[in-house]
Amino acid sequence: MTIYQKLLSIKKQKQCGFLVLLDPDRKSPKTLARFARMMEKAGADGFLIGSSLLLSSSFEKAVRAVRRAVRVPLIIFPNGSGMLSKSADAVLFTSLLSGRNANLLIGEQVKAAPVIKALGLEPIPTAYILIESGNLTSVCYISNTIPIPRNKPEITKAHALAAEYLGMKLVYLEAGSGAAMPVPAETVREVEKYTRLPVIVGGGITDPSYARKIADAGASFIVIGNVLENDISGKLARTFADAIHFNGDSKKR
Repeated sequence: MTIYQKLLSIKKQKQCGFLVLLDPDRKSPKTLARFARMMEKAGADGFLIGSSLLLSSSFEKAVRAVRRAVRVPLIIFPNGSGMLSKSADAVLFTSLLSGRNANLLIGEQVKAAPVIKALGLEPIPTAYILIESGNLTSVCYISNTIPIPRNKPEITKAHALAAEYLGMKLVYLEAGSGAAMPVPAETVREVEKYTRLPVIVGGGITDPSYARKIADAGASFIVIGNVLENDISGKLARTFADAIHFNGDSKKR
């Protein structure tokens, strides 16, 4: 079974999956591995690992340490063609469709493709769509792109549908790390109804009740990052897991 098929299986079983974003710049490889193990015990269905701007030189060590520590999928969430590792299970092969930066639409992908093939990584073609979040996030600054206005869901829907027609496998709606406002639930609902692609939502989700709202809107996966970094007991992660997974339970009743 491929990692993409495993993700679809999680979606089918739980209606909405819980993914934790790991930043290899924030913790040492050993500490990051311990943190990931705790997040898995708290209910995480998988991990994304990456950063908009990687300052550490220990990315490979971090990926390897986390891979040894957990059993659920570990997927690279790259900032470009240089953020790859053979130790991961897969890589989100992203194209920044919401922007018009040619390098992030296709340039980095061309450079990364031969490396991904040589490493034996599973690529998961993903439409990366930035949504206005109320402040300038790292990903918007680094990518030199303008996010889609949060009050224009029709623009987001058109981009997601284009991704489907281009043959991509996932849509990632991103407010950005540290976003003042997360992706609107109504945008998630409209995109989910308009396309057949699984929808990932991340950025600025700090409240489990809002995560539940996003899950109820039809998200296939919710990504939680910064707010969990100081969750030393796993209690907050369990609260997020319960809120996100409860969506599936409620639909079965």
